[in-house]
Amino acid sequence: MSTIQVVSTIAELHDRLGQARDSAALTGGDTRIVLVPTMGALHAGHLALVRRAHTLGGIVVVSIFVNPLQFGAGEDLDNYPRTLDADVAALGAENVSFVFAPNAREMFPGGESDTRVTAGLVGSLYEGAARPGHFDGMLTVVAKLLGIVTPDVAVFGQKDGQQAFLVRRMVDDLNVRSTIEVVETVREPGGLALSSRNRYLDHEQHTAAQTLFAGLTAAVEAAETGPAAALVAAHARIAAQPLVKLDYLVIVHPETLLTVHDDYRGPARLLVAARVGKTRLIDNVSLCLG
Repeated sequence: MSTIQVVSTIAELHDRLGQARDSAALTGGDTRIVLVPTMGALHAGHLALVRRAHTLGGIVVVSIFVNPLQFGAGEDLDNYPRTLDADVAALGAENVSFVFAPNAREMFPGGESDTRVTAGLVGSLYEGAARPGHFDGMLTVVAKLLGIVTPDVAVFGQKDGQQAFLVRRMVDDLNVRSTIEVVETVREPGGLALSSRNRYLDHEQHTAAQTLFAGLTAAVEAAETGPAAALVAAHARIAAQPLVKLDYLVIVHPETLLTVHDDYRGPARLLVAARVGKTRLIDNVSLCLG
């Protein structure tokens, strides 16, 4: 276990990162900086991102910032779990170099500015339709973090598939000099994607939520006969669990994230969102439509 450095200001982070890079250069170490952006409440899925980060560079920075810009009216900003001490302990065990844990005043010293990165059409679909403005807020803070940390690589999870797509597109469109690495979804033994929101599920709901992955798996198995058959298979499997209330279930093209036509054949991604009790869960898988 390393001695982890917890930094709460941008100025201090710049100083510490400069020192770390200089020290690594002097000793022939790896000077690449890898950023893992999070909102805290870390679980095994986050730690998988950290482990991937260690393979990509020698200086690993995990940011922990509950971003107010990506929470809409009636969402759970105030109740979002904040577990900084436990998060720092977990990251120390993973030999993370720095935890950047600013507060809202540090990130927005003049209050929330009117400047926003706009997610465009794709940002208004699926999760964006259910949570208007969510992706503009997410991209704005990710852009700030990339500007603050200036990482060589930033690591995201595939579980938030629409987010990963939009971050990659933003980096390409704005010529940001960071590479985006996306790590496959980490799942529980029953297939449920790991999420900070899983802690809100009671035992019965947790069991019911596993139906989401069962539905995705059914779609993958039926994909060789086309999009319609894949969707029918997924709907049938999920509808068999009354505790799961489907929000959307769509097949999209991986390069545009727009829904595919019934005659489309080739690589695709199936996106799903549903409520189990009061908890909203999302997931996605890749599939090949034959």
